Amino acid sequence: MEFNSPVYNIIPVPIEKIEPNTYNPNSVAPPELSLLYDSIKEDGYTMPIVCYYDKNRDVYIIVDGFHRYRIMKDHPDIYDREGGVLPVSVIHKPLDCRMASTIRHNRARGSHDVDLMSNIVKELHELGRSDAWISKHLGMDKDEILRLKQITGLTALFKDINFGKAWKAVENDLID
Repeated sequence: MEFNSPVYNIIPVPIEKIEPNTYNPNSVAPPELSLLYDSIKEDGYTMPIVCYYDKNRDVYIIVDGFHRYRIMKDHPDIYDREGGVLPVSVIHKPLDCRMASTIRHNRARGSHDVDLMSNIVKELHELGRSDAWISKHLGMDKDEILRLKQITGLTALFKDINFGKAWKAVENDLID
């Protein structure tokens, strides 16, 4: 089967049929968001929103492009000019792979909220993904994954880790 990149099949989707995902840890500071608005106002949409199509609900869930979506939602001039339609590139992947795609897109461009990243590691763990899978698909080393797991404070995330015996408790007699 020949691979066909989704970018070759851009479709126009009414913004009302698009919704954000629940796991994106990316954030954009107000000055950069203003710059994105200026860019879209001056250049138009030059990159599609990447979405997964949920046919049961007939909605497109954003994998990448939340802030481009937000510009249209927050700025009537952009909404009107674009006719309330966003360019969408659709990927067909299960949730864990969509989460990984979101992180790869984000990490290539910006920074992440640590608490939200911790939640993604937790969710991927709960979906049965190993640290090796998370490392490979999210571009994290094992120490970063460990730190993110520690932030969540959930001991279940550590159940498969073999800890070394770096120290042993020793009973000491106290001298009075």
